[in-house]
Amino acid sequence: MLGRLLLTIATVALFHAAFSTYEQLSHWKALGKPEKSLPSSIVFESLVALFLGITGACLKAPALKEITWASEMKTRTIDDMDARMGFANFVTRGKVLGREERPSSS
Repeated sequence: MLGRLLLTIATVALFHAAFSTYEQLSHWKALGKPEKSLPSSIVFESLVALFLGITGACLKAPALKEITWASEMKTRTIDDMDARMGFANFVTRGKVLGREERPSSS
C-alpha cells in the first residue's frame, strides 16, 4: 500500500515539475531570454519525485524468487531431469553402410 502511494505521489510531482518547466520556458521565451537555467525549486522537485518513485517501486516489487538448483528441484521430479539421452553420438555410419562387400580371395 505504501509503495503504491509513493509511486502516485512521485508521478504527480514529476508531472507538476514538467508542467512548471514548460511554463517557465514559455515565460522566458516570451521575454526573449531562453538561455536561463531552470529554477532550483523545479530541479529539487524533480529529484524528490525521482527518489520517491525509486522508493515506491522498491516497496511495491514482489519478493525475489530463489534461483538455486535445490529450489528448482523442489518443483521437478527426477524423471523430468533424467528424461534425456545419456549419450549422443553424432558420428554417422554412412561410410560403412554404403559399401558393397567384396568377396574374399580365399
